[in-house]
Amino acid sequence: MKLIIAIVQPNRLEQIKQALSQVEVFRLTVVDCLGYARQKGEQNAQRTDDGSIQLLRKLQLQIAVNEEFVEPTVQAILKGAKTEQEGRIGDGKIFVLPLEECVRIRTSERGPEAI
Repeated sequence: MKLIIAIVQPNRLEQIKQALSQVEVFRLTVVDCLGYARQKGEQNAQRTDDGSIQLLRKLQLQIAVNEEFVEPTVQAILKGAKTEQEGRIGDGKIFVLPLEECVRIRTSERGPEAI
C-alpha cells in the first residue's frame, strides 16, 4: 500500500479528478493549503511590505492506493495537473510514501481490503 500526496494548482482539480476516474481511482482527500517552492510566491503575488515572500494557495491531494494502482494514479495526476504540454514552474509535486496500515472504521477491515 502507498500514500500518494500531490501538491497542485487549485485550478487543475477538475482535470485531475477526471484523469483519476479514467484509471478507476475514486477515493481522494483534498486539503486547502498555502506554500511556495521554486516560484517563491512570485507567480500571483509580490513581496509583502516587510519583504517576506507571499504564500500561494495550493491543494494537497491525498490518495491511498494498493500497489497496482500506484503508477496509474501518478500518471493520472501528471496528466491532470500539468499546465499545457510541457508544464510550468508551480504545477506541483507528487510524493509516494509507504503506507504501513489502513483501517476502515465502519467494518474494522485492515490492509489492502480497507482501501
